[in-house]
Amino acid sequence: MGKTIVIQPVTRIEGHAKITIQLDDQGDVADARVNVVELRGFERFCVGRPVEELPRIVCRICGVCPWAHHLASAKACDAVFGVTIPEAAAKIREAAYMAHFLHSHVLHFFILSGPDFVMGPGADFAVRNVVGVIGKVPEVATRVVRVRYLAQMMTQLMGGKAIHPDVAVPGGWSKPITSAELAELKGMAQECLDFSLFAMEFAKTQIFPAYLDEVKTVAVFPTGAIGTVQAGGVLNLYDGNLRLMEPGGAFADFPPAEYLDHIGEHVEPWSYLKFPYAKKWGPFSMDLEHPSGIYRANALARINVCDRIGTPKAQAELEEFRSRFGRPAHNTLLFHWARLIETVYAAERLTELLADPAITSPDVRLAVKPRAARGVGSVEAPRGTLIHDYETDADGMVKNVNIIVGTTHNNAPINMSVKHAAKSLIKKGNYDERVLNLIEMTVRAHDPCFSCATHRLGEVAVRIEIRNPSGEIVGVLEN
Repeated sequence: MGKTIVIQPVTRIEGHAKITIQLDDQGDVADARVNVVELRGFERFCVGRPVEELPRIVCRICGVCPWAHHLASAKACDAVFGVTIPEAAAKIREAAYMAHFLHSHVLHFFILSGPDFVMGPGADFAVRNVVGVIGKVPEVATRVVRVRYLAQMMTQLMGGKAIHPDVAVPGGWSKPITSAELAELKGMAQECLDFSLFAMEFAKTQIFPAYLDEVKTVAVFPTGAIGTVQAGGVLNLYDGNLRLMEPGGAFADFPPAEYLDHIGEHVEPWSYLKFPYAKKWGPFSMDLEHPSGIYRANALARINVCDRIGTPKAQAELEEFRSRFGRPAHNTLLFHWARLIETVYAAERLTELLADPAITSPDVRLAVKPRAARGVGSVEAPRGTLIHDYETDADGMVKNVNIIVGTTHNNAPINMSVKHAAKSLIKKGNYDERVLNLIEMTVRAHDPCFSCATHRLGEVAVRIEIRNPSGEIVGVLEN
């Protein structure tokens, strides 16, 4: 009879999940799923609140990426109130966001996914962790801790708080940057830029070469991609139009407010996550042989959809990446390489913004008045395109909220990556710890934040397994 393999918990991610792999009678993979075992429900309890409260409520969806929710929410509120924020406010928002990107990408590459590469995917799990990384490359680990600290302190200097910020308000930003703060920020940003260039070179010479076989073979399958671009197809992480690219490379650009014309939200009874899909590509299907509507978000998707990057060193890295892997690249493990390219971009962009004299203008906020309206705000979260959609009544009270998180966009491709990897790696019932970790690595490659993503529509899926003292399932209750 068939066998079920359960990987629980999936480690070194934000949130909680397990992988269930079902083998057939021959020991080959019949099916595989990623089960997310938590529910947040922020969309529902935002309803009935004054809309100006949402930027400081939704940032508590997640302690890892609060700035993404904070700024997407603030942009949605700007749209609800019908204002274009002052130039200085827009520049400060983007600068703070670039600092947040640095912290988040460095965290993921070196601390969450890094142990798989530094220690090796088959290393004993007792050392395949951040402690093992510190022991093996202590000089790199020291710089990682230092740069993450600097990035967090920059967001704190600009916004008052590094975690759960409340400084972005409808109409702008609550405080200007002083000359003394600017001088301190410039020094910190330069150190982060120096590290991002070191990290890129370190990975290309010391990490990636040993794992190119896995990069080229594990969970490689075509999907579409979504990301944000400005005029000319230039990568931007804070503002611009959304670009939805088909697996073959054709794309459509559209304002974030029009996302419902392009993106549908499918629901499965076994997941708390929604399954977004591209409406115009056909009905939703995660079938590996005949997928339909599937696209990815996050770093690799953004590297695929943009025509170029507007900062010189990151653009040079993009050109090298494309000379090696083409465009679009469909290798799941290349998310890590793309993430480092974005780290270089974020550091370069931050230094550019801090060098702009307009960023110290005291004109950082406009007055706003409540009205009945709908507003959509979008940013590129480190984990993918983040959309906040709010509707208010005439008193500015929230009537409806829809949030699509980067990990939600990636829900279908994460499940497909696990299934694809499992099918290729497990044959005739043969597998070991290295194989199971390679399957788990396909989840980590997407840098998922499952706490952010659990905003399922409709009924809440509940499954209770009843086990005897030997651990065997003797009964199942589910709706």
